[in-house]
Amino acid sequence: MAFYDLSKEERNQKVNKIFNDIFIAIEKDKFQKIETYSADEDTYIRKTTYQNIGKIYFKYPDLQSNIINKLKQILKNKDEKIRQTTVNAAGEIGIKNFEIVESIFDIALLDEHHSVRNAVIGSVKKMSEKNPIPVLQWAKKYLHHADKEIRREICHGIELRGRTHQQDILPFLKELQFDTTARVRHTLIHVLGQIAYKKNCLETVIQELKTWKNKDLVLKAIDEIIDVHQRYKDFSFYTQEQAIQYIDKNFNTQ
Repeated sequence: MAFYDLSKEERNQKVNKIFNDIFIAIEKDKFQKIETYSADEDTYIRKTTYQNIGKIYFKYPDLQSNIINKLKQILKNKDEKIRQTTVNAAGEIGIKNFEIVESIFDIALLDEHHSVRNAVIGSVKKMSEKNPIPVLQWAKKYLHHADKEIRREICHGIELRGRTHQQDILPFLKELQFDTTARVRHTLIHVLGQIAYKKNCLETVIQELKTWKNKDLVLKAIDEIIDVHQRYKDFSFYTQEQAIQYIDKNFNTQ
């Protein structure tokens, strides 16, 4: 039975069982249970697994080195779900202690399977939001990587930090303005739209775009920003019309 087919009480019991099983597996250095849960077809079982690994890591400092060593081992597993769960577990740890899991992300960023690389993006989002300095320093290393997908994934990964602290990621985004790959440019434009619709955000992004040299990309970003204010009208600080008025007044699109 799928996780959310269970009653609330049954779900709580399941979460507690997974926590206890994982704790015992780590404590006894017998990790088969972790791999079994990590490979589960149910997304919520895998999520519970990596969240519990993070909780155990911070609650029991004496088990931390054991956890990190095992995550590095199972990152080599042939099952992409196990590798994906491993990356997400590393992301839980990296919210506070990124340096200890940095090498895991160096490896996972190059993984052959998209689900593992997507776990990197998701993890970078949550880590850069809570622990920006080391995570963004790490991300900067990959901004001009030869692999276009890595450039795109880094661009996407730093988005969440930009929703509240645009000044932290706009210099990174600026470095990608002349990227020759369409997928990277599309992601860049998407991220600019995503960081421009909350309170005080439009002003910051528009002022930054004034300094960019790639005018064609900037105009496409402006179109995306205006469109986002309609698509997310229930969450935007400005209405679409107000956004257009601000842009017309403060940015020469000619």
